Amino acid sequence: MFTLRKTLKPSSIFTTAHRLITTVKLPDPPTTAAYDDQIYTAGRDRDFAAVRHLLNHRHENGFFTTTNTFNFISTDLTVLNDVLTTVSNLNEKNCRKKSYESLITRLCKLQLIDEALRAAEAASAGGIHGGDATTFHPILSLVTRKKDFDLGWRVVEIMEANNIARDVTCYNFFLTAYSVSGDLRSNVVVLKNMAEEGLNADARTYDALVLGACKVGKMDGAVAILRMMVDDGVEALYATYAHVIGGLVRLDYCAQAVEFVMSYGGKDKKLDSHNFGLLATRLIGVKKVEEAKYVLEEMVNRDLYMSENLQKYYSENVK
Repeated sequence: MFTLRKTLKPSSIFTTAHRLITTVKLPDPPTTAAYDDQIYTAGRDRDFAAVRHLLNHRHENGFFTTTNTFNFISTDLTVLNDVLTTVSNLNEKNCRKKSYESLITRLCKLQLIDEALRAAEAASAGGIHGGDATTFHPILSLVTRKKDFDLGWRVVEIMEANNIARDVTCYNFFLTAYSVSGDLRSNVVVLKNMAEEGLNADARTYDALVLGACKVGKMDGAVAILRMMVDDGVEALYATYAHVIGGLVRLDYCAQAVEFVMSYGGKDKKLDSHNFGLLATRLIGVKKVEEAKYVLEEMVNRDLYMSENLQKYYSENVK
């Protein structure tokens, strides 16, 4: 005869019973890919108790979810309700947040915007799952790349309705897509929203604005924005320099392109290799031979990295 030293709470009983009946074989050795493989198998077999156990266990052991974690819904979307219920019942808030975000990313890869929005709203409900702006990033990225701006702004409204503050990345998606379309007026509206919400521009914000100016041929404006960026202490992306270089050469402002690259030269050897190499490539592409030779000679004099194709061109045409 024996007596229990303390009374077990119902939650403790459930946890103990669950561990006793769980027959899930955990990855050995544990890896991110191994967890994803086992979750795929469990989800395909509709064993959501196993899916829940694996998601909890991987989080406890520091293996976060990936874009492949919920691959099993790709072949059977009817399990979405079960998946949402499973994720909502995970043990830790951060585990739930990361799982929702992996699910949303997978749904976006499948172009299932309504379903992704449903998952994002579930992640944001009541603030208990940790949903925030990053939860909505895959959706905003998808709809703005599709140029479905009406839907994009409805997503922003859904975020507002769920008390989710927008971050600068949310608006950068709009800025980039509007810039690709050459719609600079809409960018003004986006920048106004950012200012009203107290958001500061980052490197991608400036990159989008430079891209937009280049798209419509306003190269003076593009260069001015880049200079403002540098003056504001924001490090420009290599892509931002590339927009300007490509735009100038495309408009046959080749001398100005050389001047532009030279004006930023001498401060960062890796950046110089990128800018001079890209400029030489663009000049060769439009058959500006003398200008290309000059840039390649500068690369040699500055001991800058030169691609195989540029080395070959230099050997055959400059040396």
